[in-house]
Amino acid sequence: MAWLRDPDRPVLLSVVFWVVLAFTVAINLAMVSSVLDRVLFFATVALLGGLWLVMPWRPGRGRRLVAPAFLLGTLTLGLTGAVGTHAPLLLIGVANLAFVYGMRVATAILVSFGLIMFAVGPIFYGATLVRALTELALIAVLATFSMGMASAVVRARQLADRVRELTVAEERARMAAEMHDSVGHHLTVIKVGLENAERFRHRRPEAAWEEVRQAKELTVAALADARRWVRALRPLPLNGHLGSDALRLLAASFAGTGVSVSFEVAGAERALEPDAELVLYRVLQEGLTNALRHAEAESVQGTLSFEKGKVVLVVADDGKGHEEGHGFGLSSLTERVRALGGTLTCGSASKGFELRAELPS
Repeated sequence: MAWLRDPDRPVLLSVVFWVVLAFTVAINLAMVSSVLDRVLFFATVALLGGLWLVMPWRPGRGRRLVAPAFLLGTLTLGLTGAVGTHAPLLLIGVANLAFVYGMRVATAILVSFGLIMFAVGPIFYGATLVRALTELALIAVLATFSMGMASAVVRARQLADRVRELTVAEERARMAAEMHDSVGHHLTVIKVGLENAERFRHRRPEAAWEEVRQAKELTVAALADARRWVRALRPLPLNGHLGSDALRLLAASFAGTGVSVSFEVAGAERALEPDAELVLYRVLQEGLTNALRHAEAESVQGTLSFEKGKVVLVVADDGKGHEEGHGFGLSSLTERVRALGGTLTCGSASKGFELRAELPS
C-alpha cells in the first residue's frame, strides 16, 4: 500500500485537487438537476478520487493507463454538472501526463483538446466565434501555466537525479582510493613478506618466521580495514532508523575494535532534511574511521547538538592528534557540507583530534 503515500505526488497539486473537487461537489449540490445527472456526477467524482490515489508521477512506475483515464474522467465531469469548475482538474490531468509520458505528449494532447473545444462550442452549443476564442484563450493561459509548472518540476527531478548520480560516483571514487591505500597496501606488504619468508626458510629460518609473524599482524589489520569498509557501505537507514538513531547505531557498530566509542544527543531533537542526515552520517563515519586508523586513540566521543538555527556534530578522540591537512575523504566531506550551507573544521584539540560539522536547520 506504499503507493497510497506516493512521495512523487506533488503536495500542492494534491491540495488543489481535493479543494477543487470539494468545491465542484458543493456547486453541484446547490444546482437543480435530475436524479440521473446526480448519479453520473457523483460516480465520476468517486472515480476521480480513486484514480488520484493510484496515479503515477514518474515515468516507468507502472499504472500508466491511469493518467489518460483520469484525464477522461475530468472531461466526463464537465459533462455531468461541473459547470466549468472542472477546468483546474483537467489541467492537473494534463500536468500528470507530462510527468508520466513527457512534455511532447502532454502538449500534443492539450493542443488537440483546445482545437476540439474551439470546434464543439459553435457547432453543438451555438456559441459565437468571439466566445469560443475567449474560452480558448483562457484555456491557453491556464494550460501554459500548468505546463510551465510541470516542466519546472520535471527539470528539477532530472537535476536531482543527476546530483544523486554524481554523489554516488564521487563516493565510490573516494572509497576506491581509501581501499587502495589501506587494504591494498596491507596486502602488498603481506605478499612481499611471505615471499621473503619463502626465500629465508632454509638459510635463515628465524628471519623467515619473523616475516610470517609480521604478515600475520598485517593480515589482522587488513581484516579490520575490510570490516570497516563493510560498515561504510551500509545504507543510511540502518534497520529502518534515521536521524540520531542511525548515528547511534553507526557508533555502536564500531564496538569490538579495541576503542571505546560513545555517542550522545544534546538539545531537543528535530527532523532534518535527508541530505543533511546523510552528510552527518558520513562525517561521523569519517571521524570514527580516522580515529581508529590514525589517532591511536583509546576512546572516541560523538556529540550531536541541536542548537538555535543549526545542528552541530562533533567527533573527538583522545589520540595523538595530527595535522590539519585534508585527505581525500575530508576534502570530499568539506565540499558536501558547504553545498548544504554549513562548515566542516578539523584539527588537534586540547587532547586528541576533533572533527566538527555545522549545518543550518
